[in-house]
Amino acid sequence: MQNRTEKKRVLIFIVAYNAERTIEQVLRRIPSALLEHDTEVLIIDDSSHDQTFEKARGCKHSPFPVTVLHNPVSQGYGGNQKIGFHYAIRRDFDVVALVHGDGKYEPEVLPRLLLPLLNGEADAVFGSRMMRRFDALKGGMPLYKYVGNKILTAIQNRLLGTAYSEFHSGYRLYSVEALKGLPFDRNTNDFHFDTEIAIQLVRAKLRIKEQPIPTYYGDEIRRVNGVQYAFHVVKTTWLAWAQDLGILYQRKFDLTPPWELANYQPKLTYMSPHTLALRRVPAGASVVDIGCASGYMSHELGKKGCKITGVDQYAPPGDPRVDTFIKHDLNTSGFPVDLGSFEYVLLLDVIEHLHSPESFVDALRACRKQAVETRVIVSTGNVAFFATRLMLLAGAFHYGRRGILDLTHTRLFTFSTFRELFEQAGYEIEEVRGVPAPYPLALGDNAVSRLLLWINGLLIRISKSMFSYQIFMVVRPLPSCEWLLQRAIESSHERASHS
Repeated sequence: MQNRTEKKRVLIFIVAYNAERTIEQVLRRIPSALLEHDTEVLIIDDSSHDQTFEKARGCKHSPFPVTVLHNPVSQGYGGNQKIGFHYAIRRDFDVVALVHGDGKYEPEVLPRLLLPLLNGEADAVFGSRMMRRFDALKGGMPLYKYVGNKILTAIQNRLLGTAYSEFHSGYRLYSVEALKGLPFDRNTNDFHFDTEIAIQLVRAKLRIKEQPIPTYYGDEIRRVNGVQYAFHVVKTTWLAWAQDLGILYQRKFDLTPPWELANYQPKLTYMSPHTLALRRVPAGASVVDIGCASGYMSHELGKKGCKITGVDQYAPPGDPRVDTFIKHDLNTSGFPVDLGSFEYVLLLDVIEHLHSPESFVDALRACRKQAVETRVIVSTGNVAFFATRLMLLAGAFHYGRRGILDLTHTRLFTFSTFRELFEQAGYEIEEVRGVPAPYPLALGDNAVSRLLLWINGLLIRISKSMFSYQIFMVVRPLPSCEWLLQRAIESSHERASHS
């Protein structure tokens, strides 16, 4: 037997609405085996029109401490959960188990469902009626509900990259520590709250474990509009998927772990600014990689025998893959190396993150001291891409974690404004190309993404400004007045010494 100090604090949270006929029975059915844990019961009556609150308070047969709360204004199925989860966090519980007050989900299986959480094997446990074939139908689930459940779950698995047997069971158990990291308070108050919190768990890379549960249908099913529910589920899941593509953005689904955000994804197996830059830089060239990130471009250039200097605000993790690394914040004045010491400067997907791109390109050109002929290879997103235009047409302009409207972008460019940035700073434009969207990054490197790349390439030939996802340019910094003056002084001294 565990000491009390070692017991896990478990909250059995019962959501209740017009459940006067069933609430006492549900409370009595909670297994006394849960007494081996530090278990309490919370019932929240969501402003019922019957005697649910009074019936719950009058039940004297529970071996557990019971708290009964009443919402003076109905918060809805999702809103009621928000209050209960906040209660669990505030009272320092370890696990919260969601049970329905209509008896739809059997409290008797709670000890089994709790085990993965208590043993540290999961961050959430979903009870599933679909794990055992046809059990849901045998338990009374209508055929149309069964088919609809299967179809909705298949769509969600496809869009989210998961493989769960059911997304639509309301029998859920959560680690309170996991809930602390989820913005569940931003979720809907409606029945698809369960869908949104499931997506949040997936996006946060938390461990979800499914357990089979029996099927029983009570009164609650008659309060759910199935068509409306299905619409909201598909819409919500699609929005989460679209956010991965950088099309839309909702803060409640912004749960990408920090280490993934820091790990910039290379685009080296299909047409991208990175593959174009690799083709443009010859073997053995001297290169400065500005914003070298994890060093994947430097690694590829190293294979060509190039000598690479990396410049970034943060030191790359592990092997920097550069010959020399210089830690430097690009938003500060000046540039730490002589531009004229290098044949090529890589400035890929960097310029849009700077506070003042104009000041930076000025400083880059001004730091040239030696006479080496230098080329700057630069890329950025094209804000005039057709998808962004369609968003504007629909009255939307969504920033996100990646894409043209990345949250960290401080400046947006079209082909003309990007050219002007460099031309007005004293650079000569040598090459301008449009780059298609990174479909393999979004959809996986497969036949579909390759076909989309090909189609996008054809469309770029028709209208570069409309169908290019990114802008790729090669520019040459023209000599500055200071550089020309210094060369004139040196030349005059040389000629005078020979006269």
